Order: sequence, then C-alpha cells, then structure tokens
Amino acid sequence: MRLLEYEAKNLLSACEVPIPRGKVFAINELQAIAAPIVLKSQVPIGGRGKLGGVQIVRRQSAIESVARKMFNLKIKGFLPSKLLAEEILDISHEFYFSLNINRQTAAIELLAHSGGGIEIESQDTAAFFRRDITDNREFEALADKLADYLDITDKAFLLQDIIENTYSCFIDNDCLLLEINPLILTSDGRLIAGDAKITVDDAAAFRHLDWQFEDNSTEHNFVILNRDGAVATIANGAGLAMATVDAVVASGLVPANFLDIGGTATSDKVLDCFRQITTLDNINVIIINIFGGIVRCDEVARAIIDAQRQIPDLPKLAIRLSGNRESEARQLLAQYNLPLFDSLEAILEDIS
Repeated sequence: MRLLEYEAKNLLSACEVPIPRGKVFAINELQAIAAPIVLKSQVPIGGRGKLGGVQIVRRQSAIESVARKMFNLKIKGFLPSKLLAEEILDISHEFYFSLNINRQTAAIELLAHSGGGIEIESQDTAAFFRRDITDNREFEALADKLADYLDITDKAFLLQDIIENTYSCFIDNDCLLLEINPLILTSDGRLIAGDAKITVDDAAAFRHLDWQFEDNSTEHNFVILNRDGAVATIANGAGLAMATVDAVVASGLVPANFLDIGGTATSDKVLDCFRQITTLDNINVIIINIFGGIVRCDEVARAIIDAQRQIPDLPKLAIRLSGNRESEARQLLAQYNLPLFDSLEAILEDIS
C-alpha cells in the first residue's frame, strides 16, 4: 500500500526524522492557510512537480485560487481530497535517500545520490551509493561513508540519525520502500525530509491495528526494482508476484518492478497499476500474470482494454489469465486481438 506524502511524513516524524512544518487541509479549510507556503497535491503517485501538483504561493491573495485549481487537477488519474501546506525551506543542497528490500541479498538496502529532486530518474544508476544494512551496530561507519560520498563530512552525525531513524521506521512499519527525495540540506545546516514516499506491506496490517490511511491510497504493492529494467510485471498475490519476478530474472531479462494487485482488485485499480508502470521510461513489455480466485479475470481483461484505450504508447502486453471467469476474459480480449498465453513460461519464451 502506497501512502500519501503527509502519511509517510507522519511515520517519519514519529521516528524522529525531521520534516518541514506543515498542515494538511481539505477544500473547506482554506481559511487556515497563510502565505508564503508550498502547496502539495496529496495523490499516491510520483511526478507531481512536473504536472502542477506542487506550487509555491508567496501572496496571501493567491492561496485560494491556486489551491482550488490544485484540488481540481487530476494527476495520472488521481484527484486529491487534501493538500499539504508546508513551510518554504532555504535549500543549500538536495540529495536522494531511500531504503528498500534487496531481494537478491535478503537485506535492507540503503540507496543514495548526491543529486536529488525531480531529475533523479535521469541519473546514472552506477553513480548511486548502495549499501546493504546487515548489522544495525554499523550505523556510525555507514554514516561516515555516506557523508564522504555526499561531500558533507561535517554532517556525518546528522546522517547517522537519519539512517538510524529511517531504519527504525522501515522495520516498525513493515515497509517495502522508504524514499526521501529530496533529502534537503538547509542553509543553516539541517537535514530535512523534503518529500517522502513510503510503501507498506498491506499483508502486515494485522500487526498494525492503528493504521488509518487514506482510502484513495493505492491498494496494491508497487515497488521499483530497477529503473533501467525493460520488463514490467503485474500479478496477484505476493507469492505469484515474486515468482513472476524471479522467472523474469532466470530467463535473463531485467524486471523493472514488483507489483501485487492483491486479492480484491477491481478494473479501476488494475488500470491504476498500468498508469504507475508507464511512469517508468524503459519498459518495452508488460507481463500480466493473474490467477483468478477472488480476482475476476474478466475484470482484469476490461482494465487491459481500458488501458489500451486511455494510455498512449502503452508497451507490448504479454497476458496470462487463469481461473475465475477465464473464458469470459478470453472472449473480451479476442475482440481487441489480444491473445492469451497458457503459461508464464510461454510468455518468457516469446519475449526472450
């Protein structure tokens, strides 16, 4: 489950990671917002800044008009019910920082870059700082190495706090991804989480009875594995999703993502998955591997058809739908000349 920015920042703040002063508000609460301020659309998707979802407002008289436009601005299919108003920070430098699960080493991986912000996707992946966290007693040494890489050796003690506290947040909240982009170094020497994305494992919800996240957060697990990967995957159930990714790797291809649409995915939710995948630049094929139990194959088929209609330049689709309402799905897809494969092995043989 992908959290909204303010929800992610609430989790970070609870673990003593510094965040900007801010306030979440609905459209009927505009009177409580004072300029100068940064307004941020609260939608569960990246790329907001380039699409008008982040606006700096310096005049009080402009707040209402700007905010109302943002409330009515759809971003990749998502319309916000809330905006986040935050203080304007005096930025000295922006870095990239994240924790994710390295499935090859079965460890939590720290990933960082000296250039953060909206252009992070264009950075050379070989230039990133990468370290697996295998022993939480090594935080001080890890912070020293990261400070040296980022060329802020005098801030190693602050980086150690960031690493320790984000690691605690990651573990305590059953995270799949914790990303701070940008991690801001302010002109007065503070390190602050300027923006945050967190994906939590919704299968662990039974351990977190206090979770009360927004209903419009995505109800599937979408994790980027390799931004340079050419193969995107969609599956239902964490086991099948992991097996699909593993099969792609075993065939010599590079998977770009892990995506589990869950057990109750509707056509609209599956369509949202396609929109997320199309934010990745190098995809040339999307593998859809669904075993229909609770999930209905015909619902997935309708989402596939809608995606072809609504999303320009959709990559090639390689589809396996098996189980609940498979025959209906096959008939629907046949009308649009979209063949079904009998197995994942047949898909991989076809695209390899």
